Amino acid sequence: MFEYEAVLFDLDGTLVDSMGIWKGIDMEYLGKRGIAVPDGLQKAIEGISMYETADYFKERFRIPDSHERMIREWNAMALEKYRQVPLKKGVLRYLRHLRSRNIPCGLATSNSRPLTDAALKSHGIDGFFHACVTGDEIKKGKPEPDVYLTAAGLIGVPPEKCLVFEDLIAGIMAGKRAGMRVCAVEDVYSRQDREEKIRLADLYIKDYEDEVLYG
Repeated sequence: MFEYEAVLFDLDGTLVDSMGIWKGIDMEYLGKRGIAVPDGLQKAIEGISMYETADYFKERFRIPDSHERMIREWNAMALEKYRQVPLKKGVLRYLRHLRSRNIPCGLATSNSRPLTDAALKSHGIDGFFHACVTGDEIKKGKPEPDVYLTAAGLIGVPPEKCLVFEDLIAGIMAGKRAGMRVCAVEDVYSRQDREEKIRLADLYIKDYEDEVLYG
């Protein structure tokens, strides 16, 4: 295991089992407008911010609503689900381990601030994070490195001293482009990309009980 001075986490599919939420929300949102969900939609919007997703929806599905109205509707549809979303196995143990070693943690997600706060506070883990950067606060989502560079800057640790945990290829690429080491996390919704994730990342774990994290 390599040395690091800070750990940065993605949220969806990395800390919480939430990836399945969005397929249902897309079906409901587009269904109300008489639009069928096309194949490959989830892949097309992986990692990008909500604003970029709204931009994509406006262009592809000709949604007339403003970006802000679309995002408000998505947040409202997802809020209660994020209050109930489960943590991935071993997350709390690993966060406590990092705290015991005085290693600061940051969160860097393409998701919105309201949903991020709902998930963290529902599990009482918001206090573990020294910085939290969401897709509301950056111009370019993953695979661009902006969200990770911003989080590292807030913590005050150079990018090359950061370890990133990610579940999606776009997120892994964002971490690598930021000049950070990346540990890929297994997730059922990206299982078809497992070999590519292993190839791109510096490390791969099934969950946070993996003893390689505690060496």
